Amino acid sequence: MCKFELMENTVKIINTSNNPNPEYKTTGSSGMDVRAFIGSSVEIAPLDRALIKTGLFLEMNETLECQVRPRSGLALNKGITVLNSPGTIDADYRGELGIILMNLSNDKVVIESGDRIAQLVFAKVEKVTLENVEVVNKTERGEGGFGSTGIK
Repeated sequence: MCKFELMENTVKIINTSNNPNPEYKTTGSSGMDVRAFIGSSVEIAPLDRALIKTGLFLEMNETLECQVRPRSGLALNKGITVLNSPGTIDADYRGELGIILMNLSNDKVVIESGDRIAQLVFAKVEKVTLENVEVVNKTERGEGGFGSTGIK
């Protein structure tokens, strides 16, 4: 486990699983690996999805959110991704963390308890005030949407 001398924020955790707490694997890691905590293995068929429980409960400052992101190795090697990526865990949520995994491969994938299935990235949340107006400023891009700026 990577130890840091100065931590700006502390997140409280209840871990009801038999897995270690999520942790940063290196000092340069942005995400903490989170593990499955399930009674029996879960088979995810091609193009199917499953909610995988973790046994984790968090309490964080309201200036934070916890983002759930796919693990690159699982995505490349098994075709497993986090369906609503990045998933957002709000600061006021107190339930068990569940990760929605989707199998984008052509083969079934089996998830076992203890498997590292996703990563948690904590980020600052900026609150805004919405102001009703009649017109928004024009820009060079304008209303150009998906793909409007080209590929190269």
